[in-house]
Amino acid sequence: MSFWTAVVIMFVIGCVTWLRARKMQLPSYGNERGEERGRGRALGRRDPHEQELEDEIARLRERINVLERIATDERRGKDLAQEIEKLRD
Repeated sequence: MSFWTAVVIMFVIGCVTWLRARKMQLPSYGNERGEERGRGRALGRRDPHEQELEDEIARLRERINVLERIATDERRGKDLAQEIEKLRD
């Protein structure tokens, strides 16, 4: 097999793979009109469930920030340990 035969075969494999991906309408590829493939809706529109999940993620991130601040604040950590000990009694 010559070099150019190998190049042509690789080109054909690439074209076939690209065509199959377009035919299957993979969600990672968008089309010219700004629509997601496979869903038939514009990218600017949001599902209410997606918005709910994003709000929950934002709340959880805020909680994590508070917990990190409590865990890294040395003075507050000692006070917290004393409060926990008082609750055990």
